[in-house]
Amino acid sequence: MARLTTLLPPPARARRPRLWRGVVLACAAAYFLLPMAASVVFTVDVPGKGLTFDAYTQIFRADGFTSSLLLSLELAAATIAVVLLLMVPAMVALRLAAPRLRPVVEVVCSLPLVVPPIALVAGIGTVLKWGPEHLAATPFFQTLVAIQNPAFPVVLVLAYTVMALPFVHRALDAGLRAVDVRTLVEAARSCGTSWPRALVHVVLPNLRRALLNASFLTLALVLGEFTVAQLLGFQPFAVWIVNISGSQAQLSVAVSVLSLLITWALLLALASFGSGTPRRRAPHPFRTTTEE
Repeated sequence: MARLTTLLPPPARARRPRLWRGVVLACAAAYFLLPMAASVVFTVDVPGKGLTFDAYTQIFRADGFTSSLLLSLELAAATIAVVLLLMVPAMVALRLAAPRLRPVVEVVCSLPLVVPPIALVAGIGTVLKWGPEHLAATPFFQTLVAIQNPAFPVVLVLAYTVMALPFVHRALDAGLRAVDVRTLVEAARSCGTSWPRALVHVVLPNLRRALLNASFLTLALVLGEFTVAQLLGFQPFAVWIVNISGSQAQLSVAVSVLSLLITWALLLALASFGSGTPRRRAPHPFRTTTEE
């Protein structure tokens, strides 16, 4: 015999947002939006001229803006490619074949958070200075010179790859925890799929959200990194902003505001794209149970 059981809606108190959540959101909004508003006011309020948007109209005509931005985007693309090619197979293999090594990998990937960038760049600079003295008569000398090409400094890609390891590791680890990788791979292998095809066609589509998060974090890191590039003598986007701040303060703040807005837009696009899963049909408000 069938019986219809009505699903009662949750209590109104459970659906009502708590007061402390509103307080936390208000404090967070004030923390982020007040400095942003002050920066915008500084760029548009010129003493003696009043309200003007000259600082924003001069951005794309500023000397070095396009070249530094393109260099940072190229470095970001190369860093994302390198760090994902290194970490994705390593994380999948770690989860499938060597789960006991996971604490070791976590410690190694967390080292860039412990070692400050100034120490990292000091070590890189020492190696680059040591190379010409000891490698001048070897083929490695030309390689050492090539990775310091100002048009595309590969040494920055290597440094950024190390600095991005903690963020990429956390993003991929969270994605792999949400997916039964072993079952997916075993099912693909039982159908005759090779390991590379199983990784590309089975595992990676299920890690889309994690890959997007890792890529976005790496992009934000490269666009905002200053210490390593400045001390090694290169001029990507962040270094260019600091260099023009002494002579054109309003322009540098306007560029910073614009880059922050672009970063937020990318984050929103990432969130909307990553959550673009097919909608499920809403459950019927009544469910049927069977009694004997």
